[in-house]
Amino acid sequence: MIAVLSSDIWWWYYTLHFDMYNCKDYMMYSFPFDYDNCKYISELEKLGKKLSADMIENAEKKIQSYATTGERMQLIFRPTLSKPIIEDIDRVLAKHYGLDEEQIDYIVSYDNKYRLTKEAEEDEE
Repeated sequence: MIAVLSSDIWWWYYTLHFDMYNCKDYMMYSFPFDYDNCKYISELEKLGKKLSADMIENAEKKIQSYATTGERMQLIFRPTLSKPIIEDIDRVLAKHYGLDEEQIDYIVSYDNKYRLTKEAEEDEE
């Protein structure tokens, strides 16, 4: 499920159906993915493990000092650095959902094409 919920397909679904401010369990449970009947679970499991390891490797480690609890290390994740793995996950999910290249390209590129601000607009001019 790490792979599925890290995919651009999940993100596209979430942005279309919810407020993008809260992410509650019912939102994840409503995502139309049948784990028990997916033919690609082993591929998704491998990619989920690969993604988790890559995100930890790419995480920024930051030490915060607090008066009451002392020093604590935080990991700041940068999912964009793991984008190639996320795109591999999307390709596997595309097979699961029967999406063609044009459909998966639309979903994978959704944020870049439709949500970026001035940079995207300037590129189109």
